[in-house]
Amino acid sequence: MPERPATLRDVAAAARVHPATASRALNPETRILVSEDTARRVTAAAARLGYRPNPVARSLRTRRSHTVGVLIPDLNNPLFPPIVRGLEDKLATAGYVALIGNTDADAGRERLLFEQMRARHVDGFVLATATLHDRLLAEAAAADLPVVLMNRLSQDYSFPSVSVDNEQGARMAISHLARLGHTRIAHIAGPQEASTGLSRLRGFREGMAAHGLAVREDLVAYAARYTVEEGTRCARELLAVQGGFTAVAAANDMLAVGCYAALDEVGLQCPDDISVIGFNDMPFIDRLRPPLTTVRFPHYQLGTEAAQLLLERIGQREAPVKILYLAPELVVRKSVAAPAGSAAQSGAPDAGGTAHLTPVPLRRATSRRAGGASQG
Repeated sequence: MPERPATLRDVAAAARVHPATASRALNPETRILVSEDTARRVTAAAARLGYRPNPVARSLRTRRSHTVGVLIPDLNNPLFPPIVRGLEDKLATAGYVALIGNTDADAGRERLLFEQMRARHVDGFVLATATLHDRLLAEAAAADLPVVLMNRLSQDYSFPSVSVDNEQGARMAISHLARLGHTRIAHIAGPQEASTGLSRLRGFREGMAAHGLAVREDLVAYAARYTVEEGTRCARELLAVQGGFTAVAAANDMLAVGCYAALDEVGLQCPDDISVIGFNDMPFIDRLRPPLTTVRFPHYQLGTEAAQLLLERIGQREAPVKILYLAPELVVRKSVAAPAGSAAQSGAPDAGGTAHLTPVPLRRATSRRAGGASQG
């Protein structure tokens, strides 16, 4: 007969402690309640005996599944794997497992995944899919579900969230182009139902105004999704505009990659004819030809901060709502140059390198559900 699996009582006996003490020592959430020496003895005994905790029994005791539902809009976007890695690593330290769902930016699929995860009694959700008028958020609020938004904001700031300071990042991008002498700057805006698209468009307008530059509305194209295909479509639309432009700021790197394809189609060179700048600094974007100038933020940290916010929310439902903004950093590569006939200004990279403009500090805003967040 196969050997009987080790039980918690076996571990407790081997470590010479009470079973309740062994349970606390093996649970990341309660390990702090036992001494370091006891925790070491218990974990060593568990390893020696090959003990494996029973998650079903544990969930019955704690009324928690120790799983978290995570909805991502597009796993084909290289931005998300490092964010999810940070999220999973932070959750794992607290004994949680993430269930990842890819929605393909489809509202029907998002709802299906959300309901399936709720049926599995996840302890909370991390949503990178939320839109400004998302019905799921209203339902989550009504059901008092712990929800954190990742790389998104809710319209009334009523949900904990962590994102890059999108407006500041967009302003940094426009300032760099303006200092190089660009005055006719186009923008490929992200979906306006997403806080990222709305905020980056606002930052583009603010950046243009700060340098005394007029925004030509015919040089603002609106992408339906953050995809290469939409970037190509929007760039074609802009290239057909009379009067033209010398630079384009895209709301994310995928849209910027689409710009490269549109420029190739008509025989234009980046940056000799048109400079291109993106947003996100997704992995491998420096491998493009030319390497893409873009706005960077700490992807892994975005994930860890979202996980921490959710753990806090699970532990204390009535805590104030926290809104975190991570610092953007402009990474200057070779996709941006001074327009033809204009002298290059300070801040441009030298012939072989990458320049980094100092990021702004991390900002934190806190609100209560009734009052809205302070944006200061």
